[in-house]
Amino acid sequence: MELQDEVKAIVRNYNLSSDLNTRLLDLISETGELAKELLTSTDYGRKGFVKPENWIAEIGDIMFSLCVIANQTNIDLEEALKTSLNKYEKRFEMKGDISSNFAPVIPKINVLKEDRQNSFWI
Repeated sequence: MELQDEVKAIVRNYNLSSDLNTRLLDLISETGELAKELLTSTDYGRKGFVKPENWIAEIGDIMFSLCVIANQTNIDLEEALKTSLNKYEKRFEMKGDISSNFAPVIPKINVLKEDRQNSFWI
């Protein structure tokens, strides 16, 4: 809870309060920034991953946003993580896998040749 207390103090001291919806959107935005760092550093998957200069800062931004959300909803992040780890361990013991068994069906997409793609816009 120590990190959460530090985050709480920063939010209070710098008047960074906002509603839960805004905070969740901020978390999504920060996650997108981390994804952008990955895409940029790997040239959109053409190169292997090398930790970019901003990687630690972007992960820190995600943690900050998550801490604010946890604080607003009275969740101890350490307790939440322990709960998840316990859930994963039980799943693995039961079925040898930690997935939740949700496997979306991804339809096969037929790629049209460029000349046929343009016909849809005419």
